[in-house]
Amino acid sequence: MRVINDLEQVLEQHNQWLQTRWSDEVKGDRANLSGANLRGANLSGANLRGANLSGANLSGANLRGANLSGANLSGANLRGANLSGANLRGANLSG
Repeated sequence: MRVINDLEQVLEQHNQWLQTRWSDEVKGDRANLSGANLRGANLSGANLRGANLSGANLSGANLRGANLSGANLSGANLRGANLSGANLRGANLSG
């Protein structure tokens, strides 16, 4: 399990990437949280559209109202996670 030391920075970089990914000057980085230990993390309202969360431990995480459209959640542990109002359109939830 990967440990993410600065989740806020990852989210900020991902938002910059989302805003500029189609421009000539792409900024930020797409969030790669694959295999990350995000147990109990507060990600309510987070914009994780298109993020890679495959194999991540999201057990007990608060994802209320999060945008997870197009995100890769294959093999992620979502046991006990709050997904109330989350946008999961096009998300990969296999495994």
